[in-house]
Amino acid sequence: VQLVESGGGLVQAGGSLRLSCVASGSIFSTSALAWYRQAPGKKRELVAAITSGGSTNYADSVKGRFTMSRDNAKNTVYLQMSGLKPEDTAVYYCNLKGFWRFGVPYDYWGQGTQVTVSS
Repeated sequence: VQLVESGGGLVQAGGSLRLSCVASGSIFSTSALAWYRQAPGKKRELVAAITSGGSTNYADSVKGRFTMSRDNAKNTVYLQMSGLKPEDTAVYYCNLKGFWRFGVPYDYWGQGTQVTVSS
């Protein structure tokens, strides 16, 4: 399974970006997905997650500004980010996880995409 993120870039505070993550393979629709981010010198943190059924949850810091969605037909997950703040600057990573047969877990990561928000 490979995950490829895109959509990062440089944006002014208050602006918007949409991140995309395309997954290879046939396990996308039954997997949970998440977006994480890691700023320089900080730990990687969960930004948003979506279950295979489409339920979402968000970090308090992005609630009301970010929206995560998935398109199983395209094996793609999105993160729509609006009202961006300089503190949103980080490398954003896509994560896919679930279970193979017999309960064996899997956990895949993309290479990350840089989001930089200027003040």
